[in-house]
Amino acid sequence: MKYYIHTYGCQMNIHDSEKIAGILRDMGYDECNSPEEADVVVFNTCCIRETAEKKIYGHIGQMKKLKCKKPNLIVAVCGCMSQQEGASEHIRQSYPFVDVVLGTGNLNMLRQGIENAGRQRLFNTDFCCVREEDFPQYRTSYPNAWVNINYGCNNFCTYCIVPYVRGRERSRRPEDILAEVKGLLSDGYKEITLLGQNVNSYGKDIEGASFASLMREIGKLPGKFRLRFMTSHPKDLTQDIIDAVAEHKNICNNVHLPVQSGSSRILKAMNRRYDRESYLALVERIKECIPDVGITTDIMVGFPGETEEDFCDTLDLVRKAQFSSAFCFVYSPRKGTPASLMPQIDDAVKKDRITRLLACQNEVTKRISKTMVGKRYEVLVEGNNFRYKDTMCGRTESGRLVNFKCDSSLVGKFVTVKIERASSATLWGVVTEEE
Repeated sequence: MKYYIHTYGCQMNIHDSEKIAGILRDMGYDECNSPEEADVVVFNTCCIRETAEKKIYGHIGQMKKLKCKKPNLIVAVCGCMSQQEGASEHIRQSYPFVDVVLGTGNLNMLRQGIENAGRQRLFNTDFCCVREEDFPQYRTSYPNAWVNINYGCNNFCTYCIVPYVRGRERSRRPEDILAEVKGLLSDGYKEITLLGQNVNSYGKDIEGASFASLMREIGKLPGKFRLRFMTSHPKDLTQDIIDAVAEHKNICNNVHLPVQSGSSRILKAMNRRYDRESYLALVERIKECIPDVGITTDIMVGFPGETEEDFCDTLDLVRKAQFSSAFCFVYSPRKGTPASLMPQIDDAVKKDRITRLLACQNEVTKRISKTMVGKRYEVLVEGNNFRYKDTMCGRTESGRLVNFKCDSSLVGKFVTVKIERASSATLWGVVTEEE
């Protein structure tokens, strides 16, 4: 028996797919390389943007022909998209070949849905109180590992669907997180990424816990490893968190700090609860406290009501903040969010602005890349970069991806790489020293 998982969206979804794979392997299924080979196909979905949602529905629709050829094929849809109001019923009526629909809070019911497939369809998006420890997990990301520390979000940014599909903030117990991290380190993993919709708010629902204290406890663990975290909300990034990053050599000098817009007026309309001045001040404080820090971000264009002046404020902030990289995207209205009811920006304007924003950030990244040429950096060898023949890749502590030649036996090892050339965001180097 074989399974195939389609994973869409963020790192949280990637980690959820590890849980799904764990359940399936526990049931006796083995992974395969295509839906055509599979006995179970699972769509682990995302709904952060309309384009992603349309793409997923298109892929689900393709299963109709495959199921005609393979009547015993089991098709399951899980995750954020199915958690949206009305989505489960829409799939039930419009995609009768789908056997199982689950939300973000009840993946533990997947076994039941698969065992009953063919006799009874399972459609359930109720949240269950299931601990991370209750899931078998199948990790394929060595030498990197994802660790959830909290779930959900309480911020309700006006454009964002996440609080509606992931629920309210819930923190895992620090002792459970520490036990998981220790286990991963003992298994040889070299880089741990702590995950949450807003990791900075970790522990607010647990007396005596905080994100800074959690990082310090992990940072003190013995051995050589790296600790990263994402995603951080700027309003909750305290000096204590900055100090924790600066204090421990195992915590990477890399902070992902989504700004979304450089206009204070738009930030207020987004309900982000900071303005451009406080954000830029926070960036400067991070740079002062953490040597050689790499600050990355997310930036949106075309939010309802965004004027040319607002957009120019964003370009100005990009030049001032000097992000090492940025994920830039066009606003997409999400049904059920306040912003979807606001007057929308013309698509042509959005297209023009995203093109200009990308050009602006590319110039910044290119300039930073040039300063790295000739310098040596410690890099964790992650594996093959399949875009280039016989080329391995890994990241610097600050998060920059580097390509180089080395033996595959060095995967999971730290090496020193001298940067020889840079092409905008792409760095090329040569290994000068091994761990």
